[in-house]
Amino acid sequence: MAVALALAIPLGCGETASDPDTARCNAPNPSFSAVQALGDHNEVSVRFACEGVRLSGTAYLPLPAGPHPAVVWVSGDGPHKRLAFGAMVAMFLEAGVAFMSYDKRGVGESQGTCCPGDYGHFNLLAADAVGAANTVRVMPEIDSRHVGLLGASQAGWIVPLAAARSKSVAFTALADAPAVSQGEELLYSLLTGEEGGGGGVLSKQAISYRLKRAGPSGFDPRPSLAQMSIPGIWAYGGADKSIPADECMAVIRSLKTQGKDFTAVVFPGAGHGLLDDPPTDPRALPTLVRWVAETARS
Repeated sequence: MAVALALAIPLGCGETASDPDTARCNAPNPSFSAVQALGDHNEVSVRFACEGVRLSGTAYLPLPAGPHPAVVWVSGDGPHKRLAFGAMVAMFLEAGVAFMSYDKRGVGESQGTCCPGDYGHFNLLAADAVGAANTVRVMPEIDSRHVGLLGASQAGWIVPLAAARSKSVAFTALADAPAVSQGEELLYSLLTGEEGGGGGVLSKQAISYRLKRAGPSGFDPRPSLAQMSIPGIWAYGGADKSIPADECMAVIRSLKTQGKDFTAVVFPGAGHGLLDDPPTDPRALPTLVRWVAETARS
C-alpha cells in the first residue's frame, strides 16, 4: 500500500482539491431504482449526494424480505468501482446481512476527484462512507439500527474517522487495516521490503524498535479510535509486510482495556489481502461475517 505524505492533493496543472475537516454527509438525499429480483437475492441501484457530488452504488439484499442489518463496503487505496456480486457479498447475504458498495469518489458512475486518501486526506472519504450508511438506513429492507462499515487496508484510516463523526454507524469490521499512523505504516513497509525495493533483512524485534523510535507521523487514526463508542473488529495477517500487525494489535488491545468493545484477531502466517480472492487466509472472511451477524443481532 503506497502512502504519499503530501500536503495537498495534486490534480494536475498546479490545481489542488480541498479536503475540509467539516466534510459531512448526514443528509445524502438518496434515490433508488426499482428492486431487481435475481433468484437468490435482490439488488437496488442507489445514488446519494455528498459534499457537492453524487455517488453511485448497489445494495445487495438477502432473501426473504427484511428488515436486515447491513454493511457498507469502504474501499482501500486507488480507484475502485463498487464490488460486484461475488464470494464476499454472497457470504454476508447468506448470513442475513445486506451489503452495499459504491463507486469511489471520482470513479465509475460517481462524481468528484479520486483519490484523496492516497495523498493522506480522509475527510471526504469518511463523509462518503457515512453518506452511504445513511443512504442504506432509509431503505425499507434495512434495519436502520444496525448498519455498519466494512473495509480493508486504507479503510483502516477512513472507517474510524467516519465512525467517530457519525451516530448512524452501528459497528465497524476491518481487515489488513492500519491502527497506526501513515508514517509508521510506510516505515514498516520500507523496512520489510514491501515498499522501496529494499529492506527485508531486519528481525521483527528490530523493526518494532525502529517504529517505536520513529513514532507517529502523518494521519494518525488513534484519536478517532479513542472517540469510537461502538463495537469493532480488526483482522490481521501475522506475516503482513504492509501493515505492522503487532503494533496495530497493541493499539486495539490497549483501547479494549480502557473499556472499548473492540476485538482483534490475528491469522498467523497470513499476509496482506485477507479479503482478497483468493485470500491469504480463508478463515478471515467467515470470522468477520460471523462477528457482524452476531453483533448486529445482539
